[in-house]
Amino acid sequence: MRIIINYAFLFLLFFGLQVFVFNKLEIGYGALIFFLPLFLMILPFDTNVFVLMLLGFFLGISVDALSNTYGLNASSLVLFSYLRPMIFDFFRPREGYDPLKIPSARDMGWEWFAFVYGVLFLITLSWFCIWEIFSAREILLVLRNIISSFFASSVVVVLSQLFVFNTRRNK
Repeated sequence: MRIIINYAFLFLLFFGLQVFVFNKLEIGYGALIFFLPLFLMILPFDTNVFVLMLLGFFLGISVDALSNTYGLNASSLVLFSYLRPMIFDFFRPREGYDPLKIPSARDMGWEWFAFVYGVLFLITLSWFCIWEIFSAREILLVLRNIISSFFASSVVVVLSQLFVFNTRRNK
């Protein structure tokens, strides 16, 4: 029961940070900070894909409702949730995943986290930026937004992994 309360708190925290902090920042060069996929990333390894997709949808549609993005966040988070088990299987350690660990840089190592989250996030971010602009003539603008948003978001994700998710849990 405690773990459900912890993840419910994280759900609200990620929602609040995205809507009230990161969506208000004007970085420039089309850069947006997407913090929402990290919530779906740090859920336990054995989380059912349908539960992931449902959480991704509700988190995304909640942000969309307050951001006027018309389902962009919801669709990109559902895509992230759908691809997460496949990417996790592809990058599975030889001995498998430890059920006592979470998919974070502290528990799985920076190399694993960077590859897995990077691949998932790049696909999700590409989906978001392509549908946001939705014009083949603006491919350079889409690429600029993908690259600048990837680096801006990566800084926030790395900082969160270093300072927030790096604290030792009581065993």
